[in-house]
Amino acid sequence: MIKSNPKKICIVVSSLGAGGAERSSALLSELLFDLGYDVHIVSVIDRIDYPYKGKLLNLGELKSQDDSRLGRLKRLKVFRNYLKSHNFSHVIDHRTRIGFVKEFIISKWVYANEKVICCVHSYKTDNYINPNRILGRILYGSVNQIVAVSKTIAQKIRATYAFKNVVTIYNAIDLGNNQSAIENQNSDKYILFFGRLNDKIKNISLLLEAYNVSHLPKKGVKLKILGEGIDKEMLIDKSEQMGLESDVQFLPFNPNPLELVKYAYFTVLTSRYEGFPMVIPESLAFGTPVISVDCKSGPGEIIINEQNGLLVENHNIEVLANAMNRMLEDKDLYLHCKSNARASVEKFSKAEIGQQWKKLLE
Repeated sequence: MIKSNPKKICIVVSSLGAGGAERSSALLSELLFDLGYDVHIVSVIDRIDYPYKGKLLNLGELKSQDDSRLGRLKRLKVFRNYLKSHNFSHVIDHRTRIGFVKEFIISKWVYANEKVICCVHSYKTDNYINPNRILGRILYGSVNQIVAVSKTIAQKIRATYAFKNVVTIYNAIDLGNNQSAIENQNSDKYILFFGRLNDKIKNISLLLEAYNVSHLPKKGVKLKILGEGIDKEMLIDKSEQMGLESDVQFLPFNPNPLELVKYAYFTVLTSRYEGFPMVIPESLAFGTPVISVDCKSGPGEIIINEQNGLLVENHNIEVLANAMNRMLEDKDLYLHCKSNARASVEKFSKAEIGQQWKKLLE
C-alpha cells in the first residue's frame, strides 16, 4: 500500500557494489521504500551490483563520459539541481568524504538548505569527517544528524569533535534471504572469508598464517576466500609459498554468496579495523558461527564470545589458530554457537533497524 504524499528521501552513495557499506546502503533503500518513503538514490560511481528500491540517478555514467575538472563541476551541478527539483525531506549521505575543498563545496553549495544526515561506516573516521577538528566542525557541525554504524564509532566522533548530533544505528541485514531453499553444491568442509581483498584493511595475511599453522589443513578443512581487490595476486602468491595451493581456494566476487555462507563450517574476519562488518551478522543469520578478531569497531558489538562465535585478540597468529582448532574440534561449543547464531542478530533485522530510521526521519 503506497502512502499519499510520502516523504522523499535521497540516499547518496559512492556506489552500490563491492563492499559492506555499499550493501548496507542498498538495504537501507529497501527498508525505507517498504516503510512507504519515496526513495531516490544518487550513485557517484557507475557500479550497481546490489538490489535496491527507488529511483536511481547514476552520476557515474556522466563520469565515464567526462572525468575532467569541468566534468566534475558539471556533475555537481546536476546533483544540486536534482536535489532542488525534488524537495527532499532528508538527504542521507553514505559516501566517504575526503578532501576539504570538495566537501566544502558539497556541504555549502550542493547541500545548501537541505536536511543532511551523514553516515560514518568505519572506525577510520578520517575517511568520513575531516581529521582536523576545526575543519571537521566547519563541514559537519551543522548537519541534521551524524549516524555512526557502531557505538564505538559514535564514541570516537563525540570525543574527537565534541559533536552533540551523533546517534548509533546499526546496519540492517535481510533475515528473510536465508530462509530460501538453497541446495548445498559443496561436498567439502570449508571455512570462509568474504570481503574486499585489501590486506591493509582486512589483514587476510593473518588469516592465511593462522590457517597454515592450525589443524584445519591436515583435517581436510579448506579455506575459501571470496572477493576481489588490489591484493588478490599477492595473497595467491603467499598461499602458494606456504604450500597451501590445494587447501586455499580463491573465488571471484559474488554479490549474492548465500550458498557459500550458509554451508561454511564457520566464517572468519581478521580486519585491522572495521565499521559494522556485514559479514558477521550475515553469517550468523544463516546459523553459521563466526571467529573474529576484536578489532575496532563492530565485532565486539555483534559477537558474544562462546555464544555465537569466538572473539579473539587481534594480530596474534597463535591465538587465532587455536580458535580455529577449538571451533573445529569442540563439538559442544560449535553446536552451541550454531544454535544461538540466528537469534543473536534478530535485533539487526530490516524491521528493527527500519523503525530506528523512521524515528530519526520523522
